[in-house]
Amino acid sequence: MTNLQKARWITLLVPAALLGGAYISQYVFGLFPCEMCWWQRYPHFVAIVFALIGFAVKGERWPVALAALAVLVSGLIGAFHAGVEYGWWEGFTRCTSMVEKGSDPLAAVLAAPITRCDEVQWSLFGISLAGFNFLISTAGALAALVLLGRRR
Repeated sequence: MTNLQKARWITLLVPAALLGGAYISQYVFGLFPCEMCWWQRYPHFVAIVFALIGFAVKGERWPVALAALAVLVSGLIGAFHAGVEYGWWEGFTRCTSMVEKGSDPLAAVLAAPITRCDEVQWSLFGISLAGFNFLISTAGALAALVLLGRRR
């Protein structure tokens, strides 16, 4: 397997696994995402699209590089979010809840789960989900970029 192929797989599997874990934690374990949690998911969606483009256009490095950068962006957002959760710095957002069109806004707000961006919902060994996203995304993105930098 070439370095480019390894990088392709990393940039596809890392965001897919992290998104899968996020959705399992949300829909199976009831850990509803805050606004910053969503911010971390968006670059992973972008990374998957670029990784798939990388599989479609064999021999091209640019889609895989863009996928790796998107994974890195998610990791950096995770680092910022973890810092907000641990009180290292203050966030610049207010966590909000979405109201569906045509519904009673007051009833929707009252029924919506409230998830604060500055509270750790779950942690393992003192590392929050945002912290794990930072560690895994950053390591995956850097590994893919190093592999892309190597020719053979």
